[in-house]
Amino acid sequence: MTIHNFRNFDYRSSTDFIPNWETKIVDLTALRGIDLFVNYWGVRWMAHPVVSFQFGDSDHVAFSIELRRQVGQEYSTLAGLYKTYGLIYLVGDERDLVRVRTNYRKEDIYLYRTVTKPARARAIFLDYLRSLNDLHKHPAFYNELTSNCTTNVRVHTAATATGEPPPWDWRLLINGYADQMLYERGDLIGQLAFADLRKQALVNEKAKAADDDPDFSRRIRDGVIGF
Repeated sequence: MTIHNFRNFDYRSSTDFIPNWETKIVDLTALRGIDLFVNYWGVRWMAHPVVSFQFGDSDHVAFSIELRRQVGQEYSTLAGLYKTYGLIYLVGDERDLVRVRTNYRKEDIYLYRTVTKPARARAIFLDYLRSLNDLHKHPAFYNELTSNCTTNVRVHTAATATGEPPPWDWRLLINGYADQMLYERGDLIGQLAFADLRKQALVNEKAKAADDDPDFSRRIRDGVIGF
């Protein structure tokens, strides 16, 4: 599969960076599984998920589903309920999508390994790519309740034989607790109490130590359960 506009920026600060858009080619037969990053920027009850697909031993393709502001637009939760912001699927390198949050925005990120098997991971990955292509042809609006960073992840998990998304849960909206929901459903690897699993999943210090190392993805996984 060929992915165009694969983001791999180099940062000096959260607002000072060198744009770099690449063409990324991945082999679907090398897809091994799915990892989940949960990003917090202040409060415990709200978060942002970044879904990452592992190819081979150490290659990763990460997706961040976000609202896209136009130049001069300010963010407003209320405005996000209406047709104000565009919906965008950012696909890129973890050294960009994760590192900008841990190292420059100073936000907390937790990393979990999911139990997803390769065949299902491929179906979900292809569903993400279909959405990328569809948004390219037919732009859509972001919506805080119905089409946001977490509800769209839920939709993509329906890319299975049954075609049914997971059951609805209040933690899909109060998504800072979505990792606990996935733990309770048995979707995360780790035979620990959830509090202990979550504690060891924080990767900020590892991300800061790795910084712009090409081996960033491996280094932030060292010692994390499931890898």
